[in-house]
Amino acid sequence: MIWIESTLWTVTPYLTLLIFVGGLIWRYRYDKFGWTTRSSQLYESPLLRAASPMFHYGLLFVIIGHVTGLLVPIRWTHAIGISNAAYHANALVWGGLAGLVTLVALGLLIYRRRVNGPVFLATTRNDKVMYAVLAAAIIAGVVTTVAGFLPSEVSYRTTVAPWFRGIFVLRPDTDAMAHASVLYKVHTITGMLLIALFPFSRLVHALSAPLGYLFRPYIVYRSRADGAPGGPAGARVRQNRPL
Repeated sequence: MIWIESTLWTVTPYLTLLIFVGGLIWRYRYDKFGWTTRSSQLYESPLLRAASPMFHYGLLFVIIGHVTGLLVPIRWTHAIGISNAAYHANALVWGGLAGLVTLVALGLLIYRRRVNGPVFLATTRNDKVMYAVLAAAIIAGVVTTVAGFLPSEVSYRTTVAPWFRGIFVLRPDTDAMAHASVLYKVHTITGMLLIALFPFSRLVHALSAPLGYLFRPYIVYRSRADGAPGGPAGARVRQNRPL
């Protein structure tokens, strides 16, 4: 049983990264035009306008919390005068709030897809799997955050974080990960599953930015002025960037 868990925390993260990077390369080469959110705003807009910003901002703060919590060692925060108790309480409050907002927004988005006929018909099997894994990862994260208030709960900064940082130097700390609670392990596994699914889902649009728009040439629009139906002398010229 010990060697199974050791293999899980040694092999699985690199397998996840391999699928993630390979999936992105495959998607870009063979499905470049499918690299999109497949927006359904035309079918239903009011609920989407409320839930989408909540989801994106909530998820942004969740990601920031994970990055700082996993990549910043305890000795760094101690060096600037932040005690472990203060850091832990701050992370639990703000991390729990961000996770709750993200979970509520995801629930609204799933509800919208289920009750709106055209939106539901535009939902693929891939979307359903993505929503299920994403919901599982967020729920596990919220439950783990709430459980962090228990005095008996082992801190992720001494278990998951050393293991996570060790991945990037090819020395994942499996011993530290072995002391993590079941909740942290479940959350970590669902997170890796979500990362592996990322390149093959609509979530891939998070890696896109419309930088090309800034360098596109202008399109010249010409309209005929009143009283000059055929003459170029009365033409009005307007320039605009293409969308």
